[in-house]
Amino acid sequence: MELETVIYEVQGSVATISFNRPEVRNAFNAQMTVDILSAVKEAENDNNIRCVVLTGKGLGFSAGADLTARDGDWEDTEDALIRGYMPSLQTIMNMPKPVISAVNGAAAGIGSAYAMACDLTVMAEDAYILQAFSNIGLIPDGGANWFLTNTVGYKLAYQIAIEGERLTASKCLDLGLTNKVVPNDELIDSAQEWALNLSKRSPQSLKHTKKVMRKALNSGYEDIYKIEANTQNAISGSPDNIEGVKAFIEKRAPNFK
Repeated sequence: MELETVIYEVQGSVATISFNRPEVRNAFNAQMTVDILSAVKEAENDNNIRCVVLTGKGLGFSAGADLTARDGDWEDTEDALIRGYMPSLQTIMNMPKPVISAVNGAAAGIGSAYAMACDLTVMAEDAYILQAFSNIGLIPDGGANWFLTNTVGYKLAYQIAIEGERLTASKCLDLGLTNKVVPNDELIDSAQEWALNLSKRSPQSLKHTKKVMRKALNSGYEDIYKIEANTQNAISGSPDNIEGVKAFIEKRAPNFK
């Protein structure tokens, strides 16, 4: 796998994917949409990878779209969003493994969508999320309207979108847009340690919980209840289930395969 604008690294059962255009604060050009899709697909399809960390090299996570780039063959903005960004965002959301965004500096515009698309987020103390679209007469995209509304509710989401305020890491923690805030110099180590700990847990539990909870965002209580019952029935008595119960009885850490 050859990547020009993204770095893909593996340490044990954890894959770390880094946006790598630090000279423009990891702003997206067309090549980066291609590279990030290749990287997340690689992590999704590698059975040895159990957890993924997504971050940015340099001073920022991603400043959004590179408005000066001219390397794409997209017909228009809609084509860029549907054909360029959407496949990798959907892969992050749908892969059967937890993905942690480790946000350094700015996660702005489409960059914020990648941060919010991940299942879990840890932010450096000086990091922030920004929707500046109203400053240029546009709207949040990359699914940001959906992410924000589902996380903080309509009124706050609309305020965030139209006022274009920087959401500091501490504010994001208060709003539920991040799980943790850590010192800047501890960001990657913290995210990778978290990923390593998660990778020791039951892969089928992480997989099915993610699948059901993602579906719960757009479903009713009874529908999710039935899916839970069906899933629980399917995985009861599985090797992971048996090992977990056995480890609990023997008062030891489980060894999930």
